[in-house]
Formats: sequence, structure tokens, C-alpha cells
Amino acid sequence: MAINPYNRKPLKILSALAAVTLGLYGLLFAATTWGDAQWAPKLGLDLDGGTQLVLKPVLVGANKVTNEQLSQARDIIVQRVDANGVAGAEVTTRNSEDIVVSVPGKSLDKTTEDAIRKSSQMRFRPVLATAPGTNQPVPTGTSTGTATGTATGTATGTATGTVPKATGTATTAGSGVPGAFVKSTTEPTGSATATGSSTTAPTGSTAKPANSSDLAWITDDISKAYQALDCSVPGVTDKIVDDPAKPLVTCSDDGAEKYVLGPVVVNGDQIADAAAGYRPLSNGQPSSTVEISLTFKSSGTKAYGEASKRMVSLESPRNQMAATLDSRVIVAPYFEAAILDGRASISGSFTIESARDLASQLKFGALPLSFTLQTRDQISPTLGSEQLRMGLIAGIIGFALVFLYSLAQYRALGLVTVASIIIAALLTYVAIAILGWSHNFRLDMAGVTGLIVAIGVTADSFIVYFERIRDEVREGRPLRAAVDTGWRRARRTILAADGVNFLAAFVLYLLASSNVRGFAFTLGLTTLIDLLIVVLFTHPLVALLAGTKFFGGGHRWSGLDPERLGAKAQKPRYAGRGRVAMPTNARTASDGSAL
Repeated sequence: MAINPYNRKPLKILSALAAVTLGLYGLLFAATTWGDAQWAPKLGLDLDGGTQLVLKPVLVGANKVTNEQLSQARDIIVQRVDANGVAGAEVTTRNSEDIVVSVPGKSLDKTTEDAIRKSSQMRFRPVLATAPGTNQPVPTGTSTGTATGTATGTATGTATGTVPKATGTATTAGSGVPGAFVKSTTEPTGSATATGSSTTAPTGSTAKPANSSDLAWITDDISKAYQALDCSVPGVTDKIVDDPAKPLVTCSDDGAEKYVLGPVVVNGDQIADAAAGYRPLSNGQPSSTVEISLTFKSSGTKAYGEASKRMVSLESPRNQMAATLDSRVIVAPYFEAAILDGRASISGSFTIESARDLASQLKFGALPLSFTLQTRDQISPTLGSEQLRMGLIAGIIGFALVFLYSLAQYRALGLVTVASIIIAALLTYVAIAILGWSHNFRLDMAGVTGLIVAIGVTADSFIVYFERIRDEVREGRPLRAAVDTGWRRARRTILAADGVNFLAAFVLYLLASSNVRGFAFTLGLTTLIDLLIVVLFTHPLVALLAGTKFFGGGHRWSGLDPERLGAKAQKPRYAGRGRVAMPTNARTASDGSAL
């Protein structure tokens, strides 16, 4: 009879599990010694308290916050917090206007706070005019007259580019004001022509704009705001009112340029997906240029395509499409061809880290409103150490009951159950501690509940396996054969049961939020660990014990006594061709193994 590999090499399998366990604890030791990890698992908001942020929406004019906007903003903030690896955070609304974000931990890192607070309102606007960001006068008696440079970015089907320098604008001597804002002696008919041409759009033109790229959007107020804007002044853009239906005077993200932009062509909520990476070269190899690839939804694709068809034939800088993030221009590439497939890429002065952060924020959507931080306070735990202590006591009681049941039902074999649960507890502990260091996972009361439930799940796997072995012994098989056959049959049942548990935990984690996700996560984690323990510890250990005289000989306290289990007495039977099949309980070597 062929012997299962688990029976041949149980010590080797047990050694592999020991190596995995020691490796995990070694990793945690190194992280605590040379990193910022800690031996104790991080606790959640309900057990350790945390930081509470109250965000208040910034409204334009007499606008009011709608319930739909508030609900959408809340969902987006939840996704952003979860994406930063913060478990157990709570995001709620208050007074039908404010959003309250409670994050576990005594301190809140800047990345997480920025992800919560930033509106990340990405909008795409056509460029009407651009000039250096500082109001440095042009030397008297000179005038640039024509464009002083060309856009450094290109858009060859994917709207790529970097923030261009001052391009396509004529300045009046001594003022630094584009010629588009200098009154003409002749009233134009129809819409204004491109900046820098002989016929300039007069300030205060009353012509109705034909589209978002029309220079008729330039008014006296826009002219004055543009002349007064000095991008070198810190915080100069913080008070800009960004109305998507109106033109915008703003600065580039680095303050090097200032812009007059037309109304919004595509809003950030039309971004279907965003990913950061290195732009590929023609040979397919990655270059050193960091880019953010965007995919628009259907309506965004249509609007972006129509704008690109119209702008591609305009003079610089009106052939540029500026991407603004929170009212500041991060890039303004020009079009070389119309982009009709809804796929664009943005490159600029990004690092791969900053590009990934921005892509993550854009992927989860732009907030429908901009928010300002109203208060930032430390909050006390809602449950505290007393509830944690009671939860641990409940876990100990559950473990004790499983221990007593195992000894009563399986006698000495029940010690294998106890040893398996202890090993599973050690692996669960180190896994939670490492996840707290690497992914900021925090154990809340719901997670503790999931760990307590896992004790029963783990014990259930052992019961299935032990009962299969005992069934084989009742059929008259020797213990070594019973262990092999019982494992093959129990393995399918254990895999099915653990698969159902993990699937339930996975679905619950995806659909639930806040504390319920903590329960689902720990339940899923312990289900995987249970499967690992049964395969790499319980079965090899039982196979090893089956070779001993105490268990293999069927001692009455071993839990595998054939007489106590009511094993069938088998007789020799005719097997054909002159052969006689001996009963399996007779075909046993001196060490208890099957011949």
C-alpha cells in the first residue's frame, strides 16, 4: 500500500512550519529593533482612542450642501482612508453639512490627513492666456510682441506634457500685462482672436463666448485679477473661487506661471480610472518620465474629444488644455491631434510617490465639495481596556471549553487539538502585529470577536479529521492506514468548510464598513491560518503519533482504542485467481503500520 507523503515525512513538514513561525517572529523582531514596529498589536478607535477631524464644506455664493453631495463626499473619504491602510476609521456626517472623520491612533500622519482633507478637484480647462507667475515689469521700450516660447508638453493621442513656460502672449511695455487685456481702438465683431495676434480682445468685451476657448470670456474683472495676481506670494491661490462655469485666473502648482483659463470642459468626476507609472519608450521599455494615465467615462470622453478637435487648430496657448488640481494648474499640454478615445496621460514634475498618491486620490474620485478643517481633537476610546479585558476573558473561556471537550471526546488525541490551537494563536498574533506595522491594521472589538469565533472554526476542522480517522479504525483498518485514508477524506470536507468561511468573510469585508470590516478581516485571516495549521501541523503530528506504541497500539486512553470504538472483526475472503484477502486489522507490522 502506498504511504501518503505526509506520513513518510511528518518531521520535515513540522520543521517547515517551525521555520515559517520563526521567520515571522524574526521579521517582527527586526522591525521593532530597526523600524517603528511594536510587539503588541495596534488597537482600534474603540479600544485606544484616536484623532477626530471635523471638515466643513467651502461653498460658493449662496449655494447649499445637498444630501447627495454629502453622502458622496463621505463615501469617497472612506475609500481614501482605507486606501492608506487605516483600519477602523469612522466617517460620519453631522448637522447635514459637516463630515466627522475619526481615525485611530494618537497621531495622524500627513499623508493620511492630506488624503482626507484634500478635495482633489481635478478639472480640465482650456488655456486663454499665460505669463510668468511673478509681476516683473518688462524693460521700458521693449515688447515681446510674439510668443516667447513654445509649450514643452505634447499631446500625441494621450494629452501628455509638462507645465509650459510663458507662451503665446504679448506683453505691453512696462506692465507685464498680456496684449489680450489692452483695450483696442476698434470694437471687434464676433469673438476675439488669439492672444498675440494683431487684433486683440479688448477688456470689457460684451461679445457672447462661442465656446470655452473663446477669448470673449476675458472681462474687466478677469483683467484686473490677472494683473494683480503674483504667484510668488505664499497662499495667493487659497482664496480663489473656482466656479466651473466661469473662467479662472490662477497659478501653476510651482508658482512659475499664471494663467487665464476658460470654463471647465471635463470635471474630475468623469475620470473612470487613474494609474501612475513610468512612460514607456517606443521599444516598450519604461523611461524615466513619471506619468499619470487617465481613463474618462463615456460623457467625459465625448466632451474631451470635442474640445480637442476644436483646440488643436488654435494658436498657442489656446491649443493647450490645463489640468487643474484644487484650482492650481499641474500641467498644460498642447494638442497635436484630437483625442477621441478617452485616454489621456499627465506628466510633470512628479516623483513616482507623489504620482501614485495623486492617482489614488483621482481613482477614488474628486470630492463634490471642497472642505476646510474646522477642528482637530484627540478623542478617548469608546470602549477602553475594560472591554478588551472582557473580550480576552471570553476567549480564554472558549479555549478552556474546547480543551475540556477535546479531552473528554478524544482523550490523549485531544492534546493535539490544544497544541494546534496554541500554534494557530501564535501565528495569528504575529500576523496581526506585522500587519499593524506594515499596513497600519488596528485590532478593534469587532476584530477580537472574529478571533474568538475562530477558536470554534479551528476546532471544527480537527473534529472532522479525528472523526474520519476513527471511522476508518471502526472499519478495522490499522491506525497508520486509518490516518492516511482518513486524511484524504477529511481534507475535502475541511477545504470546503474553510472555503465557505473565507468566502463569507471576503464578501462581508467588501460590502461592510467600519468595525464590521474588522470582524470580517480577522475571521478571514484566522480561516487561512486554520487551513495552514491543519495541513502543516495537525496531520503531520497525528501521522507521527500513529507510529508510537501508545497511539499505534490503540491504548485505551489514546482516543483510538479499536475495542472502545467498536471496530469490526473482519474475516479472510476470497479475492479471485487463487488469492485470499486477509482482514486489514491482521495485516499489521510490529510497529503498527500496514504491510
